[in-house]
Amino acid sequence: MDREISDLYDEYLHTTMGRRIFLQRLTVLAGGTTAAAAALTMLEGNTAQAAQVPEDDPTIDAEVITYPGATGEIKAYKVRPAGAGQLPAVIVIHANRGLWPHFKDVARKLALGGYLALAPDMLSPAGGTPEQGESRGPEGDAALEALSKIPSADVESNLVAAVNFLKSHPESTGKVGAIGFCWGGGHALSLAVNTPDLDAAVAYYGSQPQDGFAKIEAPMLLHYAADDPRLVKGIPPFVEQMEAHDKAYELYIYPGTRHAFNQDNRPDRYNAEAANLAWSRTLDFFAGHLA
Repeated sequence: MDREISDLYDEYLHTTMGRRIFLQRLTVLAGGTTAAAAALTMLEGNTAQAAQVPEDDPTIDAEVITYPGATGEIKAYKVRPAGAGQLPAVIVIHANRGLWPHFKDVARKLALGGYLALAPDMLSPAGGTPEQGESRGPEGDAALEALSKIPSADVESNLVAAVNFLKSHPESTGKVGAIGFCWGGGHALSLAVNTPDLDAAVAYYGSQPQDGFAKIEAPMLLHYAADDPRLVKGIPPFVEQMEAHDKAYELYIYPGTRHAFNQDNRPDRYNAEAANLAWSRTLDFFAGHLA
């Protein structure tokens, strides 16, 4: 796919451009409405086909719950292996358009890996992620705008509340990790700064903390795309601070990949080889720190 088109789509997903402007610019880049429609089909993929673990998989138990957040009740998708006893827990933090099916699929994958997974809807203070529509449609645009208006301090406080909720949950062993993607990746790392009760943090192409390194207790695992200049440039100062404060971390940069390489419902970015390797490393990391 043409790089300019892929970059335009990524800009649309990460800014308040809006779908109307995106489609206008896509039509110009593609050279007409027919070519734009074909490019859009390739860009947007199929969410249902991309799901790696079916919602009705009989080996897992999934439900929507609420937990007490710092700003009120937070809706969350909770999933665990069917019939299991107490398990280590992992918080799944979605990207900047809300808790859409891809991130629930990540939670189900973790459940198959032997974890109690909790995927909070960080849009809960604004009414929640839309029940209908698509993350990359008008509903996703509205979610992006709504999430941008929730103070970052409130997001962080509600995630700390998720850690506290899982620490004492009857289905949990008390060990709690976090994993996040893009916007959520940055918040997974920030969560390690904001609470000493987090036992492990994993970030996929997330913004690095700028301060608070002395407060970090949780070991970190970070996955980055080689072709992601905005985030890659933040790696050297992050490494310098982590090593200066003697903090534990693992960091991997995946050659030939771009931002969102794990997102299997984005054909323009998904890289199966890198995604599978990163997931294997993620499971090994959690096994080593949440056992």
